[in-house]
Amino acid sequence: MFQQVAVVGATGAVGQIILKLLEERKFQAAKFKLLSSARSAGKTVTFMGKPHVVEELTFDSFKGCDLVIASTPDDTAAKYLPAAVESGATVIDESGYFRMRPDVALVIPEINPQDAINAKGMIASPNCSTTQMAVALKPLHDAARVLRVIVSSYQAVSGAGLQGNVDLEQGTTAALSGGKYHYKAFAHPIAFNAIPQIGSFKEDDYTSEELKMVYETRKILGDQSIQISATCIRIPVANCHSETINVETARPVSPEEARKLFAAFPGIVVADDPKTGHYPMPSDCSGRDEVFIGRIRRDLSHPNALNFWCVSDNLRKGAATNAVQIAELLSKHRFGK
Repeated sequence: MFQQVAVVGATGAVGQIILKLLEERKFQAAKFKLLSSARSAGKTVTFMGKPHVVEELTFDSFKGCDLVIASTPDDTAAKYLPAAVESGATVIDESGYFRMRPDVALVIPEINPQDAINAKGMIASPNCSTTQMAVALKPLHDAARVLRVIVSSYQAVSGAGLQGNVDLEQGTTAALSGGKYHYKAFAHPIAFNAIPQIGSFKEDDYTSEELKMVYETRKILGDQSIQISATCIRIPVANCHSETINVETARPVSPEEARKLFAAFPGIVVADDPKTGHYPMPSDCSGRDEVFIGRIRRDLSHPNALNFWCVSDNLRKGAATNAVQIAELLSKHRFGK
């Protein structure tokens, strides 16, 4: 087993779920260390049945650690995580800072586990919206080679952190009562609204979130030829990201074949019965670790294309669960369990 595992950002929205998952899944380590910013340092957290005092993250925090699971903003990751690698630890990083570096593995265990096993020091976990789409595309890509993807995401406020949920709840209350609310996580009101911008605008007026879906998906699937067009929208849903995905493949894939491919792939749940109105919805998928797929149908405009609907818990499979699954993969490879 690992001798000392550090969880960085332990008091944040994703960090709290990481701790919960490590506990639920009985992840084995001789010792755990919980790290956070100075603002949260000193708090006591009950974890693995014992009280743990959260320590302030410093450059010296990683001495003796052989595994680090980090959920921090990009600037914090850039500043501190190289020190963890230098100390000899393997780092599983949730931030976006290292993902596209050619020397860093970008891993979804169901898709490219060997990349994690072969990694040296740093392993990146993908963006939440990328993760569920890449999982959904993998069985289609293996069976019929994905050529082009058009995706629109409808992303929950929890993707903006704890403040996102506060903005939704208090902004909605204010809107219903005719009052005013000063939004902190969003540039525009999220209550009873949809905001067609997540992240900052980059080249060709695509946002950083949209470009992550393009570049990260290609890297994870190991195919730079896949053409991807993404539009990312923030909607007033508390948790779980939803995506409409149109995928063109090299050969025709019928909806029936797609259902079988999806159902056979680890981590995917097919919920697709139009006659009974059965399909994935955020309210049903929150708190779950799988990627849910429904509304599978042929594209009437193209013989080699399909449309489908995809929902996943962005804090779990989109973040915490994927990181913990990488940790479990490493543990099994190194220690046999």
